[in-house]
Amino acid sequence: MKVNKKGAVAIAALIAGSMLALAGCSGSGSSTPTNSGSGKLAVWVDADRARVLKDVAAQFKKDKGITVDLVVKDYGKIQQDFTAQVPTGKGPDLTIGGHDWTGGFVQDGVIAPVELGDKASDFEKVALQAVTYDGKTYGLPYAIENIAILRNTALADSTPATWDEMIAKGKAAGKKYPFLVGLDPQAADPYHLYPLQTSFGNSVFAQNSDGTYDASKLTIGDTAGQAFAKWVSSQGDKGTKVLNLNLSGDLAKEAFLAGESPYYLTGPWNVADAQAKGIKLAVDPIPSAGGKTAAPFAGVQTFFLSSKSKNALAATDFLVNYVATEKVQTALYKVGGRPPALTTAYQAAQSDPIVAGFGKVGENAVPMPSIPQMGSVWDDWGKTEAAIIKGADPTSSWTTMATNIQAKLK
Repeated sequence: MKVNKKGAVAIAALIAGSMLALAGCSGSGSSTPTNSGSGKLAVWVDADRARVLKDVAAQFKKDKGITVDLVVKDYGKIQQDFTAQVPTGKGPDLTIGGHDWTGGFVQDGVIAPVELGDKASDFEKVALQAVTYDGKTYGLPYAIENIAILRNTALADSTPATWDEMIAKGKAAGKKYPFLVGLDPQAADPYHLYPLQTSFGNSVFAQNSDGTYDASKLTIGDTAGQAFAKWVSSQGDKGTKVLNLNLSGDLAKEAFLAGESPYYLTGPWNVADAQAKGIKLAVDPIPSAGGKTAAPFAGVQTFFLSSKSKNALAATDFLVNYVATEKVQTALYKVGGRPPALTTAYQAAQSDPIVAGFGKVGENAVPMPSIPQMGSVWDDWGKTEAAIIKGADPTSSWTTMATNIQAKLK
């Protein structure tokens, strides 16, 4: 996203470990996922993942005699449907999803840990951190994504290291916009602006030594956050107007595809359309606005194991020994455009300069918080950024935001 099976003894040890890790995990905490002997696994996927996993499922059926039913779902509905159906026993054994769903899934009791065994060390560090919650691995990662600067090489020969230098170079290109990022008129976009926020040394929650987040320590309102808020104000309607709430995600993309800016803060999901337009691209690090390294969020695409699965051991075998291979993770990368989570596949994918560019930026990325408390942050955060861009006082607005979020957390 070459991992070979480690022999009968190792596999037996892995399955035994899975049995221990899964014991006691269920939606209600009262039952244990086991192998029912039904000979079937249900896996929720989207259409792209289904195409890749079709052959994997056939091989698993040939090797194990267990049918893997690939159920194609609308990705946007998976999280809600999974949460609703698992407690009823009607959900799948496995589903794809974003790692940031983990905390909510654990809180609702709908997923069980996945015992990766020795295979855990085969994944990129950020991917493993992302699927780790409360000291347990709740999923098998298969792809990593983060944003970076997508540069039109015909309009700019490089991306400077600082924000002000980039904007100056963007203006010198003589196009309509010196820089593009999609923003919602009412909610801005904290996800896309986060690397600029981290360049001031600000985060949302404090991180523990293992990279996990401490929900008891809200840090967004500290002095570094206040400095970021003042900078946002300077880039908004009362300042340079570079942060433009009239440019939604779709409009920002259209402008870049039309050659109206050399720089676009976005993710790998917009590369294919730009290439189809014949735009020659480079992927560069995000310039620092506050003096420190700009660290975007890392999102990790994951396979989750249902806490109600009656074939948990077979499901774990399918993930660890069939999905967690270089061949399969590379195939998932090719249909999804996101770098693989498995290190051997990830390294091989670096031969593509676009993937290598996003990967280089991703080295500084931090996992998006997957703790349930993150759900109390987004709304106030985005609306406050939008208000500041429109001209609201940055200091009082940011302070009120932090106070409101803290009240929700309590």
